Amino acid sequence: MTGKLVIATHNAGKLKEISALLAPYGVDCVSAGELGLPEPEETGTTFVENALLKAHAAARAANLPALADDSGLSVAALGGRPGVYTADWAERQPFEGPPGRDWFMAMGKVEGLLCGLGRQVDRSCWFSCVLAIAWPDGTEAVYEGRVDGTFHWPPRGDRGFGYDPVFVPHGRTETFAEIDPVEKQAISHRADAFAKLVAGQFGDARND
Repeated sequence: MTGKLVIATHNAGKLKEISALLAPYGVDCVSAGELGLPEPEETGTTFVENALLKAHAAARAANLPALADDSGLSVAALGGRPGVYTADWAERQPFEGPPGRDWFMAMGKVEGLLCGLGRQVDRSCWFSCVLAIAWPDGTEAVYEGRVDGTFHWPPRGDRGFGYDPVFVPHGRTETFAEIDPVEKQAISHRADAFAKLVAGQFGDARND
């Protein structure tokens, strides 16, 4: 996997994080958004299904290898929700304001449900990340990562995106949104998945 790679996302924060992780391997990343590719409907019921759906759609449309990330937050006390529907919980309904994603609202929904379960509720949670690579000929590869932590309220920090301000990884006291981005990249669910991707696609090869 060398040369140009389509990152199947319209999320600038996610593109920046993925590009930084792939930079040492001589991969030239371009986003689906920059290429004007449409976002396919995510109809899968698992992270793997959605990641593969997005990767194959981008690879076919661009005629280039494509990498898709499907990730989300799962909360133990909520039976693993929001899980694969993590982004959907941030989508505003007509009565909630203009169309778009409101991550503070999404974090508040999780907190509201946890509060409804009582003061002693288990706040353990985890971020999952699935990275799927697809080539125009239909070849594919999948790598899965995970990081465990605690759901913290109120949100803290402005360095992350999505649910980062409410996630405190095990062994730390800061949320993902308070941790330096370089440190976060070393311990995140995406970093875990990328370590597996690098081992599978690059071995020890790297452009120093």
